[in-house]
Order: sequence, then structure tokens, then C-alpha cells
Amino acid sequence: MSGIRGKNTKPEIVLRKLLHRQGFRFSLHARLPGKPDLVFAKWNAAVFIHGCFWHRHECRIFKWPTSRSEFWRAKLEGNARRDERNLAALAEEGWRTGVVWECSLRDEPEKVAVACARWLRSKTKTFER
Repeated sequence: MSGIRGKNTKPEIVLRKLLHRQGFRFSLHARLPGKPDLVFAKWNAAVFIHGCFWHRHECRIFKWPTSRSEFWRAKLEGNARRDERNLAALAEEGWRTGVVWECSLRDEPEKVAVACARWLRSKTKTFER
């Protein structure tokens, strides 16, 4: 697991490039609860780009491991609980929060970027795609 990247993953870079092309400027991995991948201070928004396996997204990419299943179940459920705590802490501090899933960026990255940009310009508190 030490070889698994936590920053600058492919899905993260894809979304960063698409949003930057649309004129959005952001900070990376700011010191906020959960260290969001993208922080848009002007828009008071923080965006997490989650890998479907590590954050237990119920999609076609995610499959429960068959070996060491007890370990993986505890690990991935812990990750999901931590994600919920981080989103709640950010909301409590007044941040708008967004979650973009790896599977959506694989399937239709441009549509995800357009939806994220629309959300950033809106007043909506949360975004998930």
C-alpha cells in the first residue's frame, strides 16, 4: 500500500486541467479537514476526488477483495467514516463541499467538469458526481 498515491492521481489531474481551462483557479491539498484535493477560496468550496475502491463507492469499479476480507472491510469502512467526518467538519467551518468519483471521470470527464463548474458558480452547499 505504500506505493499508492495520495496526491496528484490521474483522476485528480484530469479534473484540474479541465477546470483550469475553464478559468478556475484553486489551491491544492490545503490544510483543511481531510486535506481536500482542490480548494476554491473565491468560491468558498472544497472538492475531493475519490478513488472508487479506496472510498467504497458502490459502482462497477468497486469490488470487495476476496483475500483478507476482514482487514479490507475494516479498512474501507474506516475510510468511508473518515470521509463523512471530514465533510461534516468542512461544512461546520462554512465550506461548500464536493465529491467527484473516479468512475465518473473515467466515463465522461468533460461533463463532470462542466457540472462541477456550474456547482462552483451556484450557491448549492454540496456536489457529488
